[in-house]
Amino acid sequence: MADTAVNGIAAEAVRLLLQKRLRVSFAESCTGGLLSGALVGVPGASGVYDMGFVTYSNASKAKLLGVSEQTLRENGAVSSECACEMALAALRASGADIAVSVTGIAGPDGGTPEKPVGLVYIALASKSGARAYKNNFTGSRAEIRAQSVCRALELLVEALIVM
Repeated sequence: MADTAVNGIAAEAVRLLLQKRLRVSFAESCTGGLLSGALVGVPGASGVYDMGFVTYSNASKAKLLGVSEQTLRENGAVSSECACEMALAALRASGADIAVSVTGIAGPDGGTPEKPVGLVYIALASKSGARAYKNNFTGSRAEIRAQSVCRALELLVEALIVM
């Protein structure tokens, strides 16, 4: 997805967050900070965003976010369970109203038949709980990461509309 589309969705997310007086936090793995970067590229983001977490390794997911060793062992870092734990932890740690997490396999290596390159889980968490969304993106590593950011922002905007 083009940068202009991501910029537009990020601007809409900031607009809705400001309008509703809500704060957001992110927990990122395969996007490595790109999601946070997209949001803070929008003027006014400082009014809705205090902190985010980039936890690329399993060890950092466990140490910084408290993702359970059992979840990582039984389901793996690329799972709906891990995505939900990441989002809930970001929500708690930041005191935000909504949190978004992204964990997946951007490639070009690391995929398996069960978990192919392009598999990305995005979770949203709020005081009512967490929900993960499974995505199967295609393309290069950069394209998969960009699609992940775009979809995460779309899901955030969709959630904000009904909040």
